[in-house]
Amino acid sequence: MNEKFLKPYDASATEDNIYKLWEESGYFNPDKCVKDKVCAPDAETFSIVLPPPNVTGILHIGHSAMLGIEDIMVRFARMQGKKTLWLPGTDHAAIATQSKVEKELSKKKIRRHDLGREKFLEEVHNFAMSSQSTILSQVKKMGSSVDWSRLAFTLDETREKAVNKAFKEMYEAGLIYREHRIVNWDVKGQTVVSDDEVVHEPRKGKMYTFKYSGDFPFPIATTRPETKLGDTAVAVHPDDARYKEYIGKEYSFEFAGEPVTVKIVADEEVDPAFGVGALGVTPAHSITDWEIAKRHNLPVKQVINEYGKMTVGMEGVKDVKVAAAREAIAEWLEKEELLISSEELDQNVGTAERTGGVIEPLPKLQWWIDTDKKFPFKTDKIEGIEKGQEVSLKEIMLHVVKSGQVNMLPEKFERIYFDWINKLRPWNISRQIWYGHRVPVWYKNDEIFVGEQAPEGDGWVRDEDTLDTWFSSGLWTFSTLLEKGAEKETLLEWLEASKDRIFHPTNVLETGGDIIFFWVARMILMTTFFLGEIPFDTAYFHGLVRDGKGQKISKSLGNNIDPVEIIDQHGADALRMALIIGTAPGMDSKLGDDKVRAYRKFANKIWNATRFVLDNTEGFDMSSKPELETDHQKFIDEWEDLVKEITKEMEEYKFYLVGEKLYHFFWHTFADVVIEKVKDDMNDSAKYTLLHLLKEQLKALHPFMPFITEEIWQSLPGADGKLLMVESWPQA
Repeated sequence: MNEKFLKPYDASATEDNIYKLWEESGYFNPDKCVKDKVCAPDAETFSIVLPPPNVTGILHIGHSAMLGIEDIMVRFARMQGKKTLWLPGTDHAAIATQSKVEKELSKKKIRRHDLGREKFLEEVHNFAMSSQSTILSQVKKMGSSVDWSRLAFTLDETREKAVNKAFKEMYEAGLIYREHRIVNWDVKGQTVVSDDEVVHEPRKGKMYTFKYSGDFPFPIATTRPETKLGDTAVAVHPDDARYKEYIGKEYSFEFAGEPVTVKIVADEEVDPAFGVGALGVTPAHSITDWEIAKRHNLPVKQVINEYGKMTVGMEGVKDVKVAAAREAIAEWLEKEELLISSEELDQNVGTAERTGGVIEPLPKLQWWIDTDKKFPFKTDKIEGIEKGQEVSLKEIMLHVVKSGQVNMLPEKFERIYFDWINKLRPWNISRQIWYGHRVPVWYKNDEIFVGEQAPEGDGWVRDEDTLDTWFSSGLWTFSTLLEKGAEKETLLEWLEASKDRIFHPTNVLETGGDIIFFWVARMILMTTFFLGEIPFDTAYFHGLVRDGKGQKISKSLGNNIDPVEIIDQHGADALRMALIIGTAPGMDSKLGDDKVRAYRKFANKIWNATRFVLDNTEGFDMSSKPELETDHQKFIDEWEDLVKEITKEMEEYKFYLVGEKLYHFFWHTFADVVIEKVKDDMNDSAKYTLLHLLKEQLKALHPFMPFITEEIWQSLPGADGKLLMVESWPQA
């Protein structure tokens, strides 16, 4: 027998060599599979895109869970003979990547403006590519069978052309427009962020109830008295008897050194039970107030700038940060005997997800996507919507999920998705940073040119802003399939001309539930608009990976789990099994060292059982099946019943069940019963049963534990160098 089985299984000495074997075979590429007749030219396709990890660091344990789940899907489909594509890539993660580089430069007392745009972008690109190299090596460590020949980057040349076309198409359809609107301004990062990138932190605050000076007839309440310098109205509920007589009246007075004029307006959105039931309306510094101002045609007065400082007010307020100005105004109210009360309360303060900076709502001229505007639908590929039918992005996003054309696993995410879309406001897509896809718009005097490259003639100046990262990653399922240098007028025409058109829509998107709004919803929005079809049939959401005690992994707890460290100690197969078994879609999982050790022990069990089988079947010819003894046939029948069961469950994405069943069959049936049963009478029936069951179990275990199963397969009689990776899935 092969000498390697005389030694214990050593994952660290095996896994890199096996991955190299897979890569060199070319079978991660579906084109090679067709060429070598591993799958038929007209075979059914299976495709999935790798959610592109950010080029800002290293992969964490959550990424490992994602890679394990997706590789199971992909290897299963490949073994079913499908033309299988798992397309890899990375995301430039504009704000996160730029802020990381700026932080490093600041240690050398260098600002990006000292370098200039071009030189700074070189620095960021070099960092991103270095980080990408690290990430891709870690993707390989997990055994991910992605097609490296199709590796994409959200900021590479092909994706840049796709993004520019996308902007132009949406602009020409009237869905992208430029307008002054209230935005979430990150004071620290000096850029706009989307609603979904605002993290609300619980902090202590105060509710101030006070009177305006002069003849203003009733008190108002606020947690931000500094914004009252920008009030242009006071809103009350139309049915609130306390204030009915004042509706429509105007009052002028001085507030902390600033002249203020407000109009009393009646608005249904005001809660008469909150505070005193009267809301000072500051349209420039509150999204809620901005919307009230639009309904009542109120003026907008900005009193806070981009650096979070007051631009008006008395000494001690003007040119002072808002937190200090708030204290100064509270003191002024008390001194002027206008303060009625102040009471402490818990409030949620908006902060930027990437920088941690406080969010200041400000009015700014920005680029937006209108999700309510109707446009003629491009195709008849979505059931329930006809070609040319007038629909809005919001309507399509709701329709494809409600009609079951896009399924979500688990179903609870559908409700979360619907709630988000029903509250969806226009999407602000411009960012005030340098790294990313630059807005493809040029200006000259009052002229605006939108295109993929600069217009002819002098005097044109390009927009300084870049696009929200999610704008480019929203195109991911199809922008990755576009052929370089073969672009057409529209994205749909470009995709139609691609040899990879057959892989879209993709079959499944596997990702974390925390980015359902950032990415999943936006892919549905972008793909249905540009292609007139869905981006994927199923969205499979995994949960969080927690530590062995069930605690969320965080820096403060110091409980980080390094997947590479675990792989070095126990092997990727053990980590994959530990992450999969016991974890249904959307469910958080606990990962402790004991769980990984248990599956390393299982890998050794497989190795040792293989040694026994090979020791006792050496020279046996499997080509002529002997007549099987009743007990032996019963074992094979039991296995085939399990194959029927697990094949159905694999197709239903119940990998956590399949992994557990395969574990139990191998350990408690094959090793504990079958091997023990045949030990004393190793006849041809026993030999056939052992070899047959071992081979079939290796096939079924391969998507879960690809390294050890491939290593064993290469030593089995009759393997002849053919890879287990492209063997057929077990048949009942």
